Amino acid sequence: DKATDPSIPEENWECIQRFCDQVNTDIEGPSLAPRLLAHKIQSPQEMEALHALTVLETCVNNCGERFHKEIAKFRFLNELIKVLSPKYYGTWSSEKVKSRVTEVIFSWTVWFPQEVKIRDAYQMLKKQGIVKEDPKLPEDKILPPPSPRPQNSIFDTDEEKSKLLARLLKSNHPEDLQAANRLIKSMIKEEQEKTAKESRRVNTISEVSEVVTRMDELLENCKKQELSKCDQETLQTLFQRCEKLRPLLFRLASETVDDDDALAEILQANDRLTQALRQYRQVVAS
Repeated sequence: DKATDPSIPEENWECIQRFCDQVNTDIEGPSLAPRLLAHKIQSPQEMEALHALTVLETCVNNCGERFHKEIAKFRFLNELIKVLSPKYYGTWSSEKVKSRVTEVIFSWTVWFPQEVKIRDAYQMLKKQGIVKEDPKLPEDKILPPPSPRPQNSIFDTDEEKSKLLARLLKSNHPEDLQAANRLIKSMIKEEQEKTAKESRRVNTISEVSEVVTRMDELLENCKKQELSKCDQETLQTLFQRCEKLRPLLFRLASETVDDDDALAEILQANDRLTQALRQYRQVVAS
């Protein structure tokens, strides 16, 4: 009640933090808190509803996976939808509250893509015309790091940035939350680039292995007997693909200088590729 007190225009961050702490320490906290917050978010008093939404977003930041699982259930999502739907409270809920609820649900589709029910709920709102277009998230929006994260995530490996982020998220100052938001976005971008590089490396090495294996088979057959026209064309295509894969491997190697194991895989793949190309030229020449 203190954290969502409508008579106070500013957020009571001390009470909000204590509420989050209680959610984390009470074994029933993650299941009870969303029900309490849903009741406050549906309040006819605008300030009470807005404070409750701030408490909700702060809990998403601080209360972990069990809390995330609860808010991703239709039982809770339906309570948020009632605030927007003209069949329930949408006719008298303020535009400010409805806008914040829309932002909250939309931000969860971004941050928790693995939670299908959140995405379905948001798509239903768009289909029914309750949400006309995706909202633009404000700069001071409190954003939780995505979960689950892959092993060796930048959120775990870059200790300096992680400590700075934790400090900013605990702050009560709006400018610190803006800085936290910008830092999260830059870390997410870095994470995505890192994942894309790893994916390119794995896919390229896998393709090299498949192409070289098939090429070796055809070259071995070529030594024993003349290949059919179809096999000759296949061999020529594989050779051309191998030549295109070489510069890809060189580029991957230049991107992977800080990872010894990955670099070793790339160099090994390059050795196999070089050997296959050399053997092709010898067999064709002979």
